[in-house]
This record gives sequence, structure tokens and C-alpha cells, in this order.
Amino acid sequence: MRNTIQILLITFLFSISFLANAQINMPRPSPDAKVMQKIGMAEVAVSYCRPQAKGRKIFGEVVPFEKIWRTGANSPTKISISDSIAIQGKKIAAGEYAIYSIPSLSEWTIIFGKNPWVSAGEYKDEQEIVRFKVKSESIPNFVEAFTISFVNITPTSAELEIAWEKTAVKFKLEYDADAKVMADIKAKTDLDPNALSQAAGYYYDTNRDLNQALQWITIATDKNPQFWTLHTKSKIQLKLKDYKGAIATAQKSMDMAKNAKNEEYVKFNEKIIAEAKSASPVSVEKTKKK
Repeated sequence: MRNTIQILLITFLFSISFLANAQINMPRPSPDAKVMQKIGMAEVAVSYCRPQAKGRKIFGEVVPFEKIWRTGANSPTKISISDSIAIQGKKIAAGEYAIYSIPSLSEWTIIFGKNPWVSAGEYKDEQEIVRFKVKSESIPNFVEAFTISFVNITPTSAELEIAWEKTAVKFKLEYDADAKVMADIKAKTDLDPNALSQAAGYYYDTNRDLNQALQWITIATDKNPQFWTLHTKSKIQLKLKDYKGAIATAQKSMDMAKNAKNEEYVKFNEKIIAEAKSASPVSVEKTKKK
């Protein structure tokens, strides 16, 4: 009896092995794809499968209107987010989610589901994380292969576009970089020159307290002067209308940039000096006298 069971088990394992080896590897009709974009400090990746139109009418026929769709082929489209972001104004935590959609003639409903492995047919409303509507648009160029891409990219936002046939929808993803950066500034602006110059640059770029920015950049450049940090200081001085200080700092930065053979910063500083001289009250007075 024991020998019979062993023989049956060996036969079964051999059959499985044979069937596995007998499988022919072929390209998938709807190949896998993945797109990734850094938005602020968050990495956002979308994994999906790309069916082809193949002469068919897609929306309203292959993909019925008013029915939930996996937003691709084979399995639900998945989105992975490394840090919390806002999707069309609705904040969601880091994680991996399914993207379902309900296409209609003029607008789509987009749904983010908790479980990225649940098929559209098994989806229940209680699995919903986010739901919103977006307008669909007709696009001029025919899209043969279903395509998801990031468009209209800025340092802290992007739009995710879904396109197929001659239809596209897109929705916005935003990262609250300001809150993260301000917390980082608060934690790191001690006497470290690099952190201080970064904080000063951020304050300058976002139109914050320029006197605070000048205080930080002055400490940084006194402790460790570099042509790029001195250039930041000259920009802050120019914005504060300290034209004489801006010219002196930009000149120092330019001399250092020349020694470093950095022509880009030489031009940056020449521009600061020209702007400061043009805006200086002394320059205006000379022009009047002429």
C-alpha cells in the first residue's frame, strides 16, 4: 500500500513537471507596463496592462458605459504611492491601491480601491478609498494601445492621463511639499551651512520672510562661502532692495565662479549686478541728471 501511494505521488509530481515544461512562452496580447513619476517627495508608480484597439469601437462597446472597469486588461490597474498625496483634492495615505473606472459618454467616475488584487467584478463599495468624477475629452490622435501616463508635471504635482482610442481623461495628483519642507527646516536649521543655505533658498523661492532668509544665508556664507550660496545671498539682497550689498556679494560670487571656471554662475552674477545697478537710486539719479 505504501509503495502504491509513493508511486502515485511520483507520477503526480512528474505530470505537473511535464505540464509546466510543456507550456509555450508567448507574448501576452495585452502586455504589462509600468510608469513612475516623482511628485514632490513621493514616488508614484502605476502598473497596468495595455490592450490594443485592433479596429474595434472601444468606449460604449468593448468597454461598456456605466459599468465598472478594471482600467486596463488582465487584472486591475494598480497605483503605488510612497508618501501621502492628494488625488483630485482628496488626501490618501501611502500604499498600493486598485484604480477602477466607470466610463460614460461625457465623464468618468474614478475609484481607488483598498485591495489592488480585487477584480472589477468582485469590487464592493466598502473597499473604496477615493471616488470622484472627471470630464472625458476627445483627443485628435488615435491611441491604438491603451496608455496611462503622467502629464503636466511640476515639482509638486502631475496629472495622470488615461487614453485609448480617441478618448482621454486625466486627474491631478498633488504633494504637500511645503508642510514637509517647513518641518525639515525647523528640525535642521542649526549651524549647518548646507541646511541654512537650503532653507534660505526655499524662503526666497516661496516668497517667505526674506529677513530670516538673509540671516540664514549670511551665517552659511560666513561659515563656508561658496559661489552658489553667495549667489543666493545676492538674490535675497536684491529682493530686499539692498542694491549695494547685492552688487558686492554678486561680485564676490562671480570672482569665485571664474576661479572655478563655472561660466553659468558668472552669467547669473552678471545679471544680478546689472539688475542691482539699474534699480539702484544712485543709478536713477544719474539718469535724471543726464
